[in-house]
Amino acid sequence: MTGFTTRPEIRGTFGTVASTHWIASATGMGILERGGNAFDAAVATGLVLQVVEPHLNGPAGDLPVIFRSAETGKVEVVCAQGPAPAAATIEHYKAQGLDLIPGTGLLATVIPGAFDGWMLMLRDHGTMEIADVMRPAIDYARDGHPVLPRVAATMQGLVEYFETEWPTSAAVWAPGGRAPQAHELFCNPDLADTYERLAQAEGATREARIDAARAMWAEGFVAEAVEEYLKDAEVHDVSGRKNRGVLTKDDMAGWRASYEAPVSIDYHGWTVHKTGPWGQGPVLLQALSILKNVDLAAMDPNGPDFVHAVIEAMKLAYADREAYYGDPAQSDIPMKVLLSDVYGAERAKLIGESASTEQRPGRIEGFAHLAEAAIERAGRDFDRNPDAAPQEPTMAHLSEKRGDTVHLDVIDKWGNMVAATPSGGWLQSSPVIPGLGFPLNSRAQMFWLDEGLPTSLAPGRRPRTTLTPSLAEKDGRAIVFGTPGGDQQDQWQLVWFLRFVHHGFDLQQGMDAPLFHSLHFQGSFYPREAKPGEMMIEPSVGEDTIAALRARGHAVTVAEPWSVGRLTAALREPDGLLRAAATPRLMQAYAVGR
Repeated sequence: MTGFTTRPEIRGTFGTVASTHWIASATGMGILERGGNAFDAAVATGLVLQVVEPHLNGPAGDLPVIFRSAETGKVEVVCAQGPAPAAATIEHYKAQGLDLIPGTGLLATVIPGAFDGWMLMLRDHGTMEIADVMRPAIDYARDGHPVLPRVAATMQGLVEYFETEWPTSAAVWAPGGRAPQAHELFCNPDLADTYERLAQAEGATREARIDAARAMWAEGFVAEAVEEYLKDAEVHDVSGRKNRGVLTKDDMAGWRASYEAPVSIDYHGWTVHKTGPWGQGPVLLQALSILKNVDLAAMDPNGPDFVHAVIEAMKLAYADREAYYGDPAQSDIPMKVLLSDVYGAERAKLIGESASTEQRPGRIEGFAHLAEAAIERAGRDFDRNPDAAPQEPTMAHLSEKRGDTVHLDVIDKWGNMVAATPSGGWLQSSPVIPGLGFPLNSRAQMFWLDEGLPTSLAPGRRPRTTLTPSLAEKDGRAIVFGTPGGDQQDQWQLVWFLRFVHHGFDLQQGMDAPLFHSLHFQGSFYPREAKPGEMMIEPSVGEDTIAALRARGHAVTVAEPWSVGRLTAALREPDGLLRAAATPRLMQAYAVGR
């Protein structure tokens, strides 16, 4: 398929970097130009994203990475999703009068994971020194970067709240009572000092220096600063009350990021890899399994038949997410059944001519009680703070005060490939830890305060995150892709990937095509709402398609133009040709390469 695009698809042979901020993309490309590989470039890009998009991610956030090593040809996952602290029990949270975990503040914090995940990958797969990889982030934090209008608006909207409730955040994000204006240079000297100390970690070898920095984070000055603050801090959160945290230095010292195998499925010759069910990644695989039974190639990719089929498949896959997903290290997850062709075919039979308004998780032998519990939760009336907005995602049509996520894709000339979706530790999520220049995360809001679920709050359990990078392979081709966007991440990726596979869209055409998503299922973020039958779509899909969807029973919200999705992607052809693309939405994501 040919047609107008907002920018060219990047093509070359040396290397390519795509991310949600042009400065980060240029940083990663600079690392490649200096002889670094895709892993070095990904770490440098990720650390710079913490500086230039602090409303979307931070050092104490969460990180899933999916990558392929050119040396081994093996696809692996880095799990840098920290688990719940030892004192994070249902009993403790209910004793605070809560029926939902707040979306902000200290009770929402799990063990910080992002920094250790980046360092693990750098140690084992990178080639460069930690000081060299961290230098761009240190310089941008110390000397300043032109602050994005969205970041400036977020900071400006929170000045009064920070000064009243989170004074440590006011000191960093609005020093002297003034938040930065759009495009002003903004500095974070405390963060620069933190990075500098970590980058100067000593050891006899490159690997030992990286491990020394990891220890400084988990057991040294970073963990000590976190514990010193939390021992007395009692801060306001989205519940409308002041609460104390439960994270300790011992929690941080007892955890490290790790590797694991991806979960995979074959779809029209492509092998698609995702994280396990501690993330939402398998929902994309489930949706593909369902859609194997639908002739999407015969449909107009912007027509009502295509949109309807994809939306209904999403509803079914996400219903199963809510029922069955969780930390497989602590719960029995029926992943083999959920991804089987037989199960996908049965689920596809539920796609009718009209939009479903029911929550319909599948009934799996031995797990039916989880399906019933998911249906009950979706209809529950929680004691929510009526003034609280959902805590993710940040899009053009949503509040500036919500947190979100970033994404990056990197491929080098040797064929190493990395896709990463860092998130958490947003400036809106929690007060800044004094002296460190960054806040903690709020990923514990993924947990339920109900007993007996794969997503029940429990010490040492990973929250079922929404973070979900992708890697797919077919006949010597390989592609990495992803997007920020909370519950929408796998929906936007699914739409983009289907048009790429079935309709001949190149990478950039898929970025520029109208996107859509469902709001039908249980939200992952406080206040955990479900909106049966509701969906959102960009107006460029056309009035006829929108009218036809409404006629089928979809409750359609038409988004502002160019406001849905923040996708990036990079692809390697069998002959070594590299291709990359990034969304024009929000005017900040860029792909670079040569």
